[in-house]
Amino acid sequence: MPTIRSSADLRNNYNEISNFCHEFDEPIFITKNGRGDLAVMSIDTYEKIVAKLELYSLLRDGMNDYEIGNMKPFDEAMAEIRSKRSK
Repeated sequence: MPTIRSSADLRNNYNEISNFCHEFDEPIFITKNGRGDLAVMSIDTYEKIVAKLELYSLLRDGMNDYEIGNMKPFDEAMAEIRSKRSK
């Protein structure tokens, strides 16, 4: 269940909200005038989310390459990598 707090809570209880975000690695949803406005999270949680999104993007690119046949045998790919490293 998401944690929801008001913008007044954020203003008045910043340290408590910050501690929660660091302890539980999840965002707190901040409302303004009774409507969702912000998601607040620790930098570590944000970086984990961004890293997952980047990984998913790379995996999608790889799956797209596989579907169109843009691939080569493992031995050939490794030989190409080794040849580039030795230059």
